[in-house]
Amino acid sequence: MSSSLIPERPLLISPSLAATIGLEEACMLSILGDMATYLPLVPANGRQWLDVDASWINRLMPFWADQDIQRISRSLKDKGIILLASAPYTESQRLTLAFDEADTQPFAPPPAINPIAAPAPVIHAGATLISPNWQPDQELLRQIAQYNIPLDFVRLQVPEFVTYWRERGETNHSWGAKFLKDLLHKWRSHETQIARQKREESERQVRDRDTEFLNRDLEIAMHSQWRPSKDALEVLVKHASISLAFVEDSIPEFVVYWQERGDVGRTWNSKFIQHVKRQWNRYNSALEHDTEPKRIPDNWQPSKDVYDVLKLANIDLKFAQQQVAEFVLYWRDSNQLLASWNTKFLQHVKFHWAKQHALTTVNSQQVNTHAGQQLPHSAGRTRDSSLAQQLNDRSWAN
Repeated sequence: MSSSLIPERPLLISPSLAATIGLEEACMLSILGDMATYLPLVPANGRQWLDVDASWINRLMPFWADQDIQRISRSLKDKGIILLASAPYTESQRLTLAFDEADTQPFAPPPAINPIAAPAPVIHAGATLISPNWQPDQELLRQIAQYNIPLDFVRLQVPEFVTYWRERGETNHSWGAKFLKDLLHKWRSHETQIARQKREESERQVRDRDTEFLNRDLEIAMHSQWRPSKDALEVLVKHASISLAFVEDSIPEFVVYWQERGDVGRTWNSKFIQHVKRQWNRYNSALEHDTEPKRIPDNWQPSKDVYDVLKLANIDLKFAQQQVAEFVLYWRDSNQLLASWNTKFLQHVKFHWAKQHALTTVNSQQVNTHAGQQLPHSAGRTRDSSLAQQLNDRSWAN
């Protein structure tokens, strides 16, 4: 039996069949029809099954790779010409099939002496227009799942597919096979687009990182719009536990000092962190004294710690000394009691220093020039506020 089958024997293909189901499909169907005439068939489920392994297929179909065998056999199945029971050929290396007798005429050996040249089966024309409510069946969805295509993506393609072919008015034997082919093309395009977007995003991140490193090495002069970076604020507020209001109050004096010096540098954030930490330590040290409220004396003078804090804030000490007389006069007349006149004086000097240099912070608003008068939006009087509220009052910077 095997001696009568040689690879050089020509294949007989029906032109009309090839035009109907495709040239490759007609070629494979002719070979399978020949094999069904001389290989034993296995009866099961009311059908006769042909089971051939890779040795037979490689011998009779040497011009196709394994992927082609799988693709063409699946196409025959999708067109309803054969029933395919075996796993994908690239995995199982065998084809187990039966000819769908509902759409084909049974194969029978011809009376001629050449059993190989059995005629190809006659395929009944079953091409139809696509239904307006066409949907992929479960078998087609199972095939699609083998390509790892998400079901949501599949569902999105159905309306466009149906509309397109309804408008064209064309008929087809297997809309499932048509949809699968179209879906694979769109999925590959979608994957290509996603990969391109990921590549562009990765390249953008690299550019941004390079730009950041470049900016770090770039020396710049201090300017009036300078603000500490987000990382610097996080170091001071979250890690050093310094009040955000205190940090914000330190910005104007820091900017004024370095603007007047005219220096350029690349480590302004580091310098600002050191500056604020020094001020914060001095501030806490001053806060530990003067715990009992009292009226300001006639000859009151700020302590040495006050001038140390002002010096760290880069505020001119002569300017601070000029504010003492006005400060004492106002609070003597107001007859108020405070626990720490030093901290109140610090606020007073910082307020007038910032105003003199015309520096404002974010969302600043108009305030009275005297440090002792309340802001329009403040609630209650100074005597009604707690010590902590008074010491953290940053109205001088507005």
